[in-house]
Amino acid sequence: MANIQVKLVKSLIGSKKDQIATAHALGLRKIGDVAEQPDNPQTQGKIKKISHLLEVTKA
Repeated sequence: MANIQVKLVKSLIGSKKDQIATAHALGLRKIGDVAEQPDNPQTQGKIKKISHLLEVTKA
């Protein structure tokens, strides 16, 4: 299975609690954090929820 690399490029300050929790579930805590996640429907849903805060690339 392929992986996706996600990077937090915008601050979580001012975001809703569920968006912050989603970022933490992806392993992203502060700006510049990068995490590799499996490319599956669950991860795609998390990415879609906070896509305005992320930069996504294929790993």
